This record gives sequence, C-alpha cells and structure tokens, in this order.
Amino acid sequence: MSNASRPTLIAAAAAVALLALPFIGLLAEIEWTRLGELLTSDVLLAAFRVTAIVVPIATIVVVVVGTPLAWLLARYDAPWMRPIRALVLVPIVLPPVISGLVLLSAFGRQGLLGGALDSIGIVLPFSLAGTALTAIFVSLPFYVLAVEAGFRDVPQANLEAGRSLGISESRELSQIAIPHARGAIGAGVLLAAARALGEFGATITFAGNVEGATRTLPLATFAALENDPALARVIGLVLVAIAAAVIYALRGSLLGRISNR
Repeated sequence: MSNASRPTLIAAAAAVALLALPFIGLLAEIEWTRLGELLTSDVLLAAFRVTAIVVPIATIVVVVVGTPLAWLLARYDAPWMRPIRALVLVPIVLPPVISGLVLLSAFGRQGLLGGALDSIGIVLPFSLAGTALTAIFVSLPFYVLAVEAGFRDVPQANLEAGRSLGISESRELSQIAIPHARGAIGAGVLLAAARALGEFGATITFAGNVEGATRTLPLATFAALENDPALARVIGLVLVAIAAAVIYALRGSLLGRISNR
C-alpha cells in the first residue's frame, strides 16, 4: 500500500465507492420496522416457492448433463471440440432477452420443437417447466467452465495409471477425475445455482412473469418496484444476502484463488 501512488489510490477508492454505495443505499432505504411483515408477504412467499423449485431442479440437471460435457472438453482438444466450447460460452455473453428469444425459437409453440412438444401435451413457454429450462440454459455454462478447469488439474499420472489398469472411461471419470475435482464441482454447483437464482431477462421473455407459476424472486422484485417499492427493496436484500453467502462459500475455490492472491 505504501508504494501505491496517490492517483492509483484515488481511482481504486472511486471504484470501491461505486461498488459499495448502491448496497449502502439499499440498506438505508429498507423499512426495517416492516421487515417481518414484508418477509412474510404473500408475494414474496409465492416467488420464493417458485424459486425453491426452479433452482434445485436446474442445478441437478446442470450437474447431470454438464459433468460429462466438462470432462470431454477437458480431455479432448480435437478441432471438433472447438465449436462445442464456443457453444458453451455463447449463453454467457448473450443479452438475457436474446437468450429468451432463442429459447422461444426452439421451444415456443411455433418454434423448432414447440409444435412436436405441444402435440404430446408439453407446453414450456409461460410454465414452471419453462422457467426451469431457462435457468438450465443460462447456468449450464458456468458449471461446465468451472468443472472443466477442475478436470484439467487432474494429474495425468493418475489418469495414465488408471488406463494402464484397463479401466473404462466412465470409471476413469467417476473414480479418478470427479473425486480429484470435487472442489471445482462444488464451486460449479454454487455458481450455477446462483446464476439460476438471479436469472431475469431470459425468464420474463420465455416464461413470462406469472405470479405463483413463473415469477421467481428477481421477477417479483421487478413487479414490486411499481406497486410496493418497500417490498422490492426487501426482496433485493434477500437476494444480496444469498449472493454474499455464495461468495463466502466459494472461498478457497475458483473465486477464492483470485481473492486470496
């Protein structure tokens, strides 16, 4: 710190203030005397119930399908894997409303698969299932990238020893790679769950904002801003607290490596 120049310190302080002041402002505007009433309001509880269903389902699906994908990305560097890796990255950089649009293009009633799904009674837009699908779409890349990094850290000697014993690739994954990368997997689970929890733009585009059906906590915050700003701030406080808990839980993992440097 003593070696830092004054302009550097001033710029850094400005950055810290820019990040901290919005949270301070939120805390200052919370109606603390109504906190209990707002936390138990029907609107918040309904949104919490939807969120409590969507986030675990999305996280489980992401782990089931994302772990094998992360393993393939980590193990194979063939040219045919490059477009797959690019495809994994696309949802991270897409504007959320475009994520919702592409989901509609695939799974909407007039979409690529929507008609076929509709014929067997499956309607995803404006449904709880559609909300979960949206959460899966936006959170899967975060899990895959975190776990791929963990798989790449598996010592090659361990993998070669397993191959010399003639174990199958599925056992190599389950008995060697996954146990070694369990820290990265845990971090990936937290990141995916946090991303699913915070999803807004793609959800409102694809699944709508139907109270009790598709309205998650972020969507409830948006709806409350117009009718009950005090409630919106309390829901925001809940989401900030959850985000802080995720950051705390990630200590020593991917984010912890950065913060501990």
